[in-house]
Amino acid sequence: MDKVVKTPKQQQEADPPPTSGGTQDDYAVIRMYAAREQIYPREIQGRFASLRWLCVFLTQLVFYGLPWIDWNGRQAVLFDLASRKFYLFGLVLWPQDFIWLAALLIICAFSLFLFTAIAGRVWCGYACPQTVYTEIFMWIERRIEGNRSARMRLDRQPLSFDKAWRKTAKHLAWGVVALWTGISFVGYFSPIRELLPDVGSFALGPWEMFWIVFYGFATYGNAGWMREQVCKYMCPYARFQSAMFDRDSLVITYDGARGEPRMPAAKAAKLEGGARAGDCIDCTMCVQVCPTGIDIRQGLQYMCIGCAACVDACDSVMDKIKRPRGLIRYSTENALEQGFSTAGIRRRLFRPRILIYSTILGAVIALFAGSLLVRTPLKLDVIRDRGSMGREVEDGIIENVYRLQIINTDEHGHRYRITATGLAGISVDPAGPVDVAATLTQSVPIRVRVPHGVGEPGSNKIHIELQAEDNAALHVSEKAVFLVPRP
Repeated sequence: MDKVVKTPKQQQEADPPPTSGGTQDDYAVIRMYAAREQIYPREIQGRFASLRWLCVFLTQLVFYGLPWIDWNGRQAVLFDLASRKFYLFGLVLWPQDFIWLAALLIICAFSLFLFTAIAGRVWCGYACPQTVYTEIFMWIERRIEGNRSARMRLDRQPLSFDKAWRKTAKHLAWGVVALWTGISFVGYFSPIRELLPDVGSFALGPWEMFWIVFYGFATYGNAGWMREQVCKYMCPYARFQSAMFDRDSLVITYDGARGEPRMPAAKAAKLEGGARAGDCIDCTMCVQVCPTGIDIRQGLQYMCIGCAACVDACDSVMDKIKRPRGLIRYSTENALEQGFSTAGIRRRLFRPRILIYSTILGAVIALFAGSLLVRTPLKLDVIRDRGSMGREVEDGIIENVYRLQIINTDEHGHRYRITATGLAGISVDPAGPVDVAATLTQSVPIRVRVPHGVGEPGSNKIHIELQAEDNAALHVSEKAVFLVPRP
């Protein structure tokens, strides 16, 4: 094995598989552990590049901007773990509302299935945080170190003042973006207007400090250093995406029938005897702009994130040599093999898999929205006093003691009246009113009484009810057990 490995880069690019002393699988293992070759993506302009930057702008506007929006005198979006309250604009969720979080995760999962079945890795190419922050970091890199050729020359140069200040400035700029990203992330869990002064005065708590540093370092490392390695080796989505694709999924494709045989334009002009050249002039622009360094002309690969940078690059080359666009384009395997038009591709959009995903997703969204609309911002837990069973008090009245846990999830305080039903002559002491402030939990001990002779000896089902005095819609009823002593 040691005889095969010489220089990692030369071994990966030039050496043939060993003919003796090893197998093809041995050679594959050697290649897997070869040193990483630096990728220098070329900057490209085009419709898909513009769309990608629009997604960068919108996603970061939401991520950095949401913590600064106020709602009813508080931060609009805040996950207050210490108080176990999750504020989403006018909605306040508690741990008891976990069902809505589960529904939201189901919506995200089926949305991913649906979008992938329709348009491949469109999430990865335009909205994935790894793609977004890599685009931001590469933009900073280009502004400081120059274009692709300049960056390659700079890395090959020995250390100099020019190289030192450019590298230092780039990493400082990356660090600032990463630090602000970490602060914004923690700002979703600690009010950001209180967090920033603590950052400036170095008065952060240990967990706040840890997560700012951790998230900032992860952003700096993933977007600045690891880049395509995250997409190639760390992201599980790249590994199971093929299970979501089918032959009618839109993916980045190279039209080999039109492009082959590829050769430079000068060489193609010298062909004789009726030989023809394909439209691909082998300029490798599609490879130079790829953020993961793959050659799309080799077919669909799991490393392709569907960013369409190669489509913009190829279209610009086709414009220059006056050939039709679309040598590299969004298409489907069936469309390439059977020559479907754009209308034909659209007709095959409504296939069983898409219809099933859409139906399930639509149903879950409808249930999610409907449950939120009819949700009552009031919860009641009835806890029986285990130290005091059913007992007989004055005048033969039977009494049970309970503790009510009243949770007002509304943004406004309310006054509630307590009643009980289920047995004749049943009463509650005290019956209220009970004042519960906004988004707070209050514990209220009560005594429930029934006249002598009412109810069967043993367990009797009753309901304890809460009714807001200022809002008829705020009403909840909770089951309880009333114990009547046996004679």
